[in-house]
Amino acid sequence: MISSTFHIARLLAAWLGCYLVFAIIVAEGTRDIVERDVGGYFALLALFLGLWVLSGVFSHMRRVRLIAGSLNSSTLSNRQRRQIEIPFEAGEAFDLIDAAIRELPGAILVESARDSLQVRAKVKRINPYAMHHDGQPPAASWAFIPFGERRNQILATVTPNGDSAGSVTLICEPEDPAWTDTFLVDHGTNLENAEAIVRAITRRVAERRRGEQAQVRQTATEKELTVAKLNLLHAQVEPHFLYNTLASAQVLTRTDPARADEMLGNLIQYLRHSLPRTEDAPSTIGEELERARAYLDILKIRMGPRLQLQVDVPDALRAVLFPSMMLQTLVENAIKHGLEPKPGGGTVWILARQVMGGEMSAVAVTVADDGRGFTAEGGGTGVGLRNVRERLRLAYGSAAAFSIVANFPSGVAATITVPHTVGAGAHHA
Repeated sequence: MISSTFHIARLLAAWLGCYLVFAIIVAEGTRDIVERDVGGYFALLALFLGLWVLSGVFSHMRRVRLIAGSLNSSTLSNRQRRQIEIPFEAGEAFDLIDAAIRELPGAILVESARDSLQVRAKVKRINPYAMHHDGQPPAASWAFIPFGERRNQILATVTPNGDSAGSVTLICEPEDPAWTDTFLVDHGTNLENAEAIVRAITRRVAERRRGEQAQVRQTATEKELTVAKLNLLHAQVEPHFLYNTLASAQVLTRTDPARADEMLGNLIQYLRHSLPRTEDAPSTIGEELERARAYLDILKIRMGPRLQLQVDVPDALRAVLFPSMMLQTLVENAIKHGLEPKPGGGTVWILARQVMGGEMSAVAVTVADDGRGFTAEGGGTGVGLRNVRERLRLAYGSAAAFSIVANFPSGVAATITVPHTVGAGAHHA
């Protein structure tokens, strides 16, 4: 209430002072010409001037109350200043404020300088209380605009606030000099412009946040689908020889109990290393090698001297993280498609070596055999190798590689290359 009263009194006093100066000048100039008293005319003119001023001031106050919901010195002012913190880096904050100003109704001239992070604009002054005959609002109010159309102007300056935030100083004011505020009001148009820009920024930030949240949810969903796919691929390469091994052990218990006991011991060792694990906890080369040894020891009992094994894996590489069951898949392929169909059997080699490539080192694990090689009789369906490629892609992207080539003089050599990452507890081991 005090702010409103002071605002009205200030404008009335300003116009009354101007009127008194005008009246004194006119009275002095017409003293010799007009002999009769003209005080009544001056009083009537003062009354009309006061009513004109009051009508404009009350219209201004009414519109400010509608926009801001309250009347105080800040909301009643023709010149509005806002300090806006935007949680984006300065360049993004500049793009956001520039777009918000350009979409402001009545913006007719917008100049932006990205290097200096400033935006300047001219905005038409809309009269909210009058309409043209064609339904369009006039560009200026009839009240307090005796010298033609008035416009507002906007200045926005972005100040970098770290790498992830920008501070915007927003100024909305009349195009006229500051001294005109003593006599004129803007009917809340600059307050409306400032609030509109703040709303636009808030909406755009909220849209950005919703987009980021949707992206996070989509990423989480894709991760769940990836894990499910990895689990499915992992399930497809589970040991298929389990039933055959148990059947062989059952026969050996009647004919050769010692060998049956050895086979069952190897089977237990194999199954111990084949217990389900989460995809977030990969295996190691050492663990996968123990599983492959147990598997091959079982087959050596079944195949006898037709199967030989050569292992060359340095102890320093046994703690390197390695996808579970992949080494097992390569070993199974070497046996099933390479050595078992070959009348004289052969040898399986398991090799590991550290290689340097790009910015980080990697480890290459190779399973080779001297079996039948790439022949029509020795080839399989390729499901296992496709699963290896797909699992590597899902788990490592382009950081891993898989290759399969012919071995010399016969057989196949398959190599999996993964980043050199040591699991927890490796140093203690």
